[in-house]
Amino acid sequence: MKTMKWQSHAVSAQRVEPDDSPDDFPTPPWATRALIEHVLDDKASLRSMSCIEPACGAGHMSKVLKEYFGDVKSADANYYGYGEIRDFLTYPYETNACDWVITNPPFRLGEEFVLRALKVARRGVAILARTVFIESVGRYERIFKETPLTKFAQFTERVPMVRGRLDKKATTATGYAWLVWEKDCATQPRLVWVPPCRKKLEREGDYELPPSPSIEKKKAKSTSRSGQLSDLFGT
Repeated sequence: MKTMKWQSHAVSAQRVEPDDSPDDFPTPPWATRALIEHVLDDKASLRSMSCIEPACGAGHMSKVLKEYFGDVKSADANYYGYGEIRDFLTYPYETNACDWVITNPPFRLGEEFVLRALKVARRGVAILARTVFIESVGRYERIFKETPLTKFAQFTERVPMVRGRLDKKATTATGYAWLVWEKDCATQPRLVWVPPCRKKLEREGDYELPPSPSIEKKKAKSTSRSGQLSDLFGT
């Protein structure tokens, strides 16, 4: 079936992945900074805290978290040239292994990531998810009924995400929000608006492409083979 001419790319490019897909949709760095700057309280205290990013991909979210947290551990079930290779849902993390778990999980595993993160994190959990994530009756019964959000932070701007890369010019028709659970907070769920902040929170170099894993491996082989020659020339 052909796409109608009037249908925009943003509308037709839906984030629907096969069950065996790694669902790699990197988070624009400014969207992670928005969590710290506009959603979480007392960002200065994060410098003394630890954080796990369990679906780190190429590290775009982890690198931003390191701007704020004292310790950030990054992992992913697939290898993208950054972090440990570790399946968050099966790795034997201890209960309260870190202060925070912050991530953009594979959408089809979002529920499982939340339930796991609530056990692993000592202070709080924050996941970036499609706004419709909170609509499911099943998720209400399995998550929100017993462990309700403390904050639902809806982006007023769109957060464009495309498969496998960052794209500064990308567009999207999908709404995203930060879903936050704060364990030491006994208040009722609160709606928070993430104000327009993309221009203010983007940094030079945010969209630079990292070396691909295959390129890194080739570099490592090249270095090992030419090491003696390099030493001869004092480089």
